[in-house]
Amino acid sequence: MIDIDVLLAWGAAYKKVSAGEIIFKEGQPCSFYYQLVTGKVKWVNIDDEGKNCIHAIVEPGESFGEFPLFDDGPFAATAVADEDSLIIRLHKPVFLQLMQDNPVIHFAFTQMLSKRLRYKFAVIKSFAAHCPEEMISTLLNQLKSEKKNFCGDCNQLNLTRQQIADMTGLRVETVIRTMRTMHEKGDLVISRGKVYCKDMIQRITA
Repeated sequence: MIDIDVLLAWGAAYKKVSAGEIIFKEGQPCSFYYQLVTGKVKWVNIDDEGKNCIHAIVEPGESFGEFPLFDDGPFAATAVADEDSLIIRLHKPVFLQLMQDNPVIHFAFTQMLSKRLRYKFAVIKSFAAHCPEEMISTLLNQLKSEKKNFCGDCNQLNLTRQQIADMTGLRVETVIRTMRTMHEKGDLVISRGKVYCKDMIQRITA
């Protein structure tokens, strides 16, 4: 979201995190702006039984945990390194000053947060339909539109069935069965266990 040189000029610092390491927890106060440099980070809610609800799998160049920067509330979800990762973080007061002094960056943040909110509305709508195919289609549409979690060369989906289940609230068995049906309909291609999406799935976006 923000050029690393700009962040460094404002006093940001790098931090290495190991796979499985918690970066911040749901309910904790926010002290930093976080941006991923390398690796992957899961942004999740974890219930009392240890089940994950994945809101996003953050990729390099993306920020995460932004909401408390603006509303002064606690983190709404937990960030966990999905693999060995490098993040860059900037103290919250300095970040807010950076926003005030750089309206172009501030506007870009407003656009990003608006897109995430629009996606949440689409997710809630798909949940209300109680249709696994629609829920998975909503997720894939969003990822394709953002060019996230897909290989840019071959359009392979870089998520496991379990991750898709955790991102939709479905059982992994339901995800496997539903994606097989979508393959039979031609909405996606499954080859040797890998999932490929050639085009955007139009069914729910028309």
